[in-house]
Amino acid sequence: MTRDELIAHCLGKPGAWPDEPWEGNVVAKVGPRIFAFMGAGTVGVKCAPSREAADEWLHRYPEDATAMAYIGRSGWNTLRLGGAIPDDEILEAVDESYRWVVSKLPKKDRPAR
Repeated sequence: MTRDELIAHCLGKPGAWPDEPWEGNVVAKVGPRIFAFMGAGTVGVKCAPSREAADEWLHRYPEDATAMAYIGRSGWNTLRLGGAIPDDEILEAVDESYRWVVSKLPKKDRPAR
């Protein structure tokens, strides 16, 4: 999967929009919240509501999944594209991150279905 394909998948979600809060770094947001950080060959996503649950990714893919700096304690991981993690699992992780983030948004900020 290419970075462009990943971005297209993210932006295909209801209410999703691109932002560049840091020069050269694209993120996908829903409402005011980020649900995916697109890096060079990586994507940062919320994998679980807790660090302990998100660690499953680190155990399954020790070479291709890491806890994200700064927000990893909240269940966010960085997943490497083109490695051992199948593309469909990365897309599922993006979908799950989107669902986690939307579920925490105030009703007024949630996308219409």
